[in-house]
Amino acid sequence: MQDLIKQRLRTLPEKPGVYKYFDESGVIIYVGKARNLKKRVSSYFTKQHDNRKTEVLVRKIAHIDFTVVETEWDALLLENSLIKEFQPRYNINLKDDKSYPYIRVTNERFPKVYAMRNPVRDGSLYFGPYASPKIMHTVLDLARKLYPTRNCNLQMTPEKIAQGKFSICLEYQIGNCMGPCEGKQSEADYNQSIQQIKQLLRGNLGEIKQHLRAEMQTAAAALRFEEAQQFKEKLDALENYRHKSTIVTSLRGNAAVFGVSSTDKFAFVNVLYVADGIIVRTHNWEVKKKLDETDTDIMQQAISEMQVLYADELPNEWILPFPPETDDGAVVNWSVPKAGDRKKLLELSLKNAMLFRQEKLNQYEKLNPEVRVDRLMEQMRKDLRLQEQPRHMECFDNSNFQGTYPVSACVVFKDGKAAKSEYRHFNVKTVEGPNDFATMQEVIQRRYSRLIEESKTLPQLIIIDGGKGQLSAAVEVLKQLGIYGKVAVIGIAKRLEELYYPEDSLPLYLDKKSETLKVIQQMRDEAHRFGITHHRNRRSKGLVKSALTDIPGIGPETAAMLLKNFKSVARVRTSGIDELSALIGEKKANLVFNHFHPDEHANG
Repeated sequence: MQDLIKQRLRTLPEKPGVYKYFDESGVIIYVGKARNLKKRVSSYFTKQHDNRKTEVLVRKIAHIDFTVVETEWDALLLENSLIKEFQPRYNINLKDDKSYPYIRVTNERFPKVYAMRNPVRDGSLYFGPYASPKIMHTVLDLARKLYPTRNCNLQMTPEKIAQGKFSICLEYQIGNCMGPCEGKQSEADYNQSIQQIKQLLRGNLGEIKQHLRAEMQTAAAALRFEEAQQFKEKLDALENYRHKSTIVTSLRGNAAVFGVSSTDKFAFVNVLYVADGIIVRTHNWEVKKKLDETDTDIMQQAISEMQVLYADELPNEWILPFPPETDDGAVVNWSVPKAGDRKKLLELSLKNAMLFRQEKLNQYEKLNPEVRVDRLMEQMRKDLRLQEQPRHMECFDNSNFQGTYPVSACVVFKDGKAAKSEYRHFNVKTVEGPNDFATMQEVIQRRYSRLIEESKTLPQLIIIDGGKGQLSAAVEVLKQLGIYGKVAVIGIAKRLEELYYPEDSLPLYLDKKSETLKVIQQMRDEAHRFGITHHRNRRSKGLVKSALTDIPGIGPETAAMLLKNFKSVARVRTSGIDELSALIGEKKANLVFNHFHPDEHANG
């Protein structure tokens, strides 16, 4: 496998989307959909393929691109539109050319509502397409049942209705139509039903679900279980249904949608090209900044690229994240949407731009690890409002068992990574009982008085695992040592991951996904692990001492030998004299056995 492909696989997100495979000439040879892009694409390169065509496909892959969407349904729809647009070689025999169905509300007097596959521009409204025809028919059938409409082709006008030119048909008799052709339903009432149907088709399914539940319960109460099961299946389909797709919108004509995400040195642009309401192409650009260009400058550069790339089919509409600053006559019909379909497309484009940015930065940082360190340290400095980058950080955590064997752990991170050789643990000497505040004061005093005495470098940041109480205790000692203000100190409370600062009652909340918080959490967890391990060792030694070395004639070495072999004091207690003798000799075995079994005599 090529190194570039391996690197690409590591950066793929675990999100739904569509992936595209390119050959060495840059031609798309395959388009596929995935619920989880990382798992699906990786499977091509990690599994043995029985299909010869798949093996050939994998050998020809030179580059992988992807587009992230919101749901698996969106991935299915985008896959379909891209296959039709590019006709990839390895998709042709695998996909048929059918179109997904829409629901059409005709543009005429007494509109009709029905399913169709190929929309035409005649002023009608189209809802869809629907990736699942079953769901489409469920929605359509229920809408018709709740709000019956005609399905005839009569040219109904008020004059003809008044003259009695029409007569009701079987559809009226069976309840599928309210008879507007004979004036049994007014045009105003009919149009009200059409408006309700439109609301339902736009995704307002609450009324349909309520109706289905009522019908299901009625059928079940009447012991019509097969009918009740049918209603349940329709209800389940609607529960899993997501009508509003960002892949297919109500936009007509062609549109270009721009998303921009940038850093100090680079900008990353995503463009979605929409044709007649369906996303048919996606592009990503990486731009290296030269003169501190703004995002607006970058966007306008991307627009210029689009004008060259699609010179013969420029979009009718430009959907932008912010207004352009150009007199270019090609960008006339532009918008910065605040809601609706255009806003959702804009958010999808920005999401893809951000993922493209993360992928490129990960690749660059993997080749240049020091770049990632510099970026992370600067990000932590900004997030934590520090005066300097926290290249050297230390975190403290206390541990005790009902006030006994109190210990504290100090873990050290250098450049965002654990420096395990510099970890330290402390057996608390001056504190009686469970007193976290006093324990924290003792270990802080011991740690930093020693660093000062030995003229060693102090950290830029101290992290206290605990809330305001532990933090205040640490601050008091730092003041006594004369280093408060020279070293930043914060506390982290476990429950809500709150960060506390000295002399500030309000905590700081960082984004749960931020790298800064992840590093702090890693340090806190590492301090907890290191402290708990040491605490268990102390307790274990304490139990050995109290239970085994209290036996007259049994010293620490023999006690340790017994514990190592039998794993616990309880097993030593229940062991027979022969087992003990084989390990520590007959004389000591008698001492141990008689200690735990005073009413018995080993040799008696």
